[in-house]
Amino acid sequence: MTMQFANLLCRQGARLRLAALTVAIVLLSVATSVGQGRAECAVIKSQTLARAVRYCAFLPPSFDTDKSRHYPVIYYLHGLGDNEQSLLNSGGWDMISELRSRGKIGDFIVLAPYGGHSFYLNSKDGKLRYEDFLTQEFMPQMERKYRGDGAREHRGIMGVSMGGYGALRLAFKRPDDFASVSAQMPALIPELPKNLGSENGSLSALLSDIFGSPVDREYFDRNNVFYFARTTSAAKLKRMKIYFDVGNNDDYGFEAGAEQLDKLLTSRGIPHQFHLYPGGHNVSFVMQHFADVLEFQWAAIGK
Repeated sequence: MTMQFANLLCRQGARLRLAALTVAIVLLSVATSVGQGRAECAVIKSQTLARAVRYCAFLPPSFDTDKSRHYPVIYYLHGLGDNEQSLLNSGGWDMISELRSRGKIGDFIVLAPYGGHSFYLNSKDGKLRYEDFLTQEFMPQMERKYRGDGAREHRGIMGVSMGGYGALRLAFKRPDDFASVSAQMPALIPELPKNLGSENGSLSALLSDIFGSPVDREYFDRNNVFYFARTTSAAKLKRMKIYFDVGNNDDYGFEAGAEQLDKLLTSRGIPHQFHLYPGGHNVSFVMQHFADVLEFQWAAIGK
């Protein structure tokens, strides 16, 4: 799994550069209609990161007609090599609109920040404080701007691959902030390989931006999904609705980590949904099960 993931990082690095070039023009106030509702992509100026961060807000049709209404919120964390427009490019926004028109889900907003390859946490050296930005700036400012409900009971988080790792980690670490979490093909690495610096140079190079150079194993372990799944109060985790899925032939072997997380949560008596479906690690797998994820989230945070 580790060598395959290292190869992924090399390819995704090229995709990151292409994505950065493609969206080089800052979207200060661009609204794009897709089916019902609209997607608005813009930037937030972050004092924590000392730069502007791109994001997209996906708004239901009632957002512009009922100015006094406040909405449940889902935070969407994209995968490695992708960006804040992932739901637009994958067809996810179309599926949200379709399910809403069929009455399968109600009105909520989706907020999707650009996460680079941050894994949605703070770097060990303190130079990249992405988790601080996300929780202290992005979430409160976006909920004010887009009339988020603001209550834990109506706030969820979801993600794909690297974003699935980020969603699970943040939800397990901060159970008082989220009522639900869902992760598709989450990039779960229970522990680092012993030969990280020699045979896994690409993996080490990418992780070094976040976890130190050389990679600090203790920092990695204490910022892993499994650490919070083991140490966070079981009573608090039981209050949260938890869902994750993965393909039984995941290209990077992430099914092993997902199965291990399933066993850990089961051993602690924490209710959750885990699905091991046929498939690999790709957009097709995500979209095949995305409707189930959306209905899961709506059942957890809808009002």
